[in-house]
Amino acid sequence: MKSSLVSSKNLIRLQSAISRSFLQHSSKPISQTPFFIPIIPTNTINLYNQRYQNLQFQIRSNSTSIMSSSAFKPEQARLPPALPLSSPPLTKFKIGICQLAVTPDKEWNIQHAREAIEEAAQKGAHLVVLPEIWNSPYSNDGFPVYAEDIDAGHDASPSTAMLSEVSSRLKITVVGGSIPERCGDKLYNTCCVFGTDGKLKAKHRKIHLFDIDIPGKITFMESKTLTAGETPTIVDTDVGRIGVGICYDIRFQELAMIYASRGVHLLCYPGAFNMTTGPLHWELLQRARAVDNQV
Repeated sequence: MKSSLVSSKNLIRLQSAISRSFLQHSSKPISQTPFFIPIIPTNTINLYNQRYQNLQFQIRSNSTSIMSSSAFKPEQARLPPALPLSSPPLTKFKIGICQLAVTPDKEWNIQHAREAIEEAAQKGAHLVVLPEIWNSPYSNDGFPVYAEDIDAGHDASPSTAMLSEVSSRLKITVVGGSIPERCGDKLYNTCCVFGTDGKLKAKHRKIHLFDIDIPGKITFMESKTLTAGETPTIVDTDVGRIGVGICYDIRFQELAMIYASRGVHLLCYPGAFNMTTGPLHWELLQRARAVDNQV
């Protein structure tokens, strides 16, 4: 009788499964469907019980083996591991955020940016941030024409030469918005960060290119001319550790999470948002990234 009771539990499971299968394949409403309990031979029940017990034993054995295995290292589930947040070099400082009107005249754009940086520094800014694509009209036609070879520097990149000179002269950190960068046969949307010594401390290439098509409102495909960057950018500066993104990079929380796990104090996303999707996302995403990552 005891073994019969044990078998009846498994029998109920089997009967329930068969009933569900029957209902799923029936074309009649449930209220019109005749229910039946199949008669299952005793040898079938015994075979089912035996296989069920063997399966439970295998699951327990495998679980014990996995848990006891030296290969099971839960501490490696998150690599690289999070870094403790260090104290920033400055606990309080001013940030100058420069909004610039861009023209087709590249030399004028560079001079205008220089004046904006100088004004921000005169007002006490230790960190000055420029917008995305500040030296060029924001267009696929303009990117190849205004692109600069940043690695070559000097005459090959007058925009970054200006950023280097002004950051060194004013002893400030500059997150130089972004400019079109030419590297070989590829174009990138690139942000350069300069330290108080005027040296290039980091270069971030926009990872997430902005391709959008809203009929009757806006159509723009950055990927027609630009190549996506491949790496996050974290830079230690005189005002703290900064995680850099460009505009649409802010839409992707994973990048911000990587930065937070690497101990950044500040997330910085130079942008040039359009006025169709921009008002819906810009402030919302900034607040979300700040709250989610506590930076």
